[in-house]
Amino acid sequence: MREILSDLVAEQQALDQFLQRISERQWNLPTSAPGWSIKDTVSHLAHTEQFAARVIEQGPTVIKKAKIGDIDEWTALGVKEGRGMRYQQVIEWWRNSRADVVDALSRMDGSDRVHWIAGDMSARAFGTLRLMETWAHGLDIKDAMDGLLTFDEEEDDPTADTSRIRHIAWLAHRMLPYAFSEAGEEFPERGIRLELMGPRYARWVYGPEDADDVIKGVAGEWCRIAVHRLDYGATSLKAEGTNAETALRVVRTY
Repeated sequence: MREILSDLVAEQQALDQFLQRISERQWNLPTSAPGWSIKDTVSHLAHTEQFAARVIEQGPTVIKKAKIGDIDEWTALGVKEGRGMRYQQVIEWWRNSRADVVDALSRMDGSDRVHWIAGDMSARAFGTLRLMETWAHGLDIKDAMDGLLTFDEEEDDPTADTSRIRHIAWLAHRMLPYAFSEAGEEFPERGIRLELMGPRYARWVYGPEDADDVIKGVAGEWCRIAVHRLDYGATSLKAEGTNAETALRVVRTY
């Protein structure tokens, strides 16, 4: 758990620092998520983290009491709550809620089970899910601010991918059987292999060596299609095998 929690906190802090560059007026800029501003996006993150902390501490009864029928309607509740706050209150809401989740997860083993809206999962996978959502919504925020901020030439580009996306690449690969099932497709018995190039030319490989179906390419593109921020047709990813092609079409992390 130490590795995923360390990277989860780092991802959250990086987005937090990016938000510090944004003026009060810019918090109302629209993002690529229909109807959501930057402030709405952070409100969603805060609401979800707050709910997650309660679920970890109190168990599945929290989910039952929430009576979540339509996930979009449920996420809209957090956005609505945030619209009644100033942006400073929203970011503090997010900070406190995400800290509660990290604290709760830090007292668990990676194999411990966490009850969640989409079903049970390991604590490690849940921490990865939180990192994925932070990163994905961070992309929306950074895209909304594209061209509006300047950065010191000596500092790292805050919009660039980091090695932390390896967790998202892993999660997307791990969820391929689920993605195939949701799309009405049959997942291949021999599995699917990923051969990805991460930031600074890191090589990340997932899946069996003897798989007939292989996906090769840039990790950032794989992660973006997995969180539905990029269409697979607009990437340079290469699919070897029919099932690999299907994977590029159906991959999802939620």
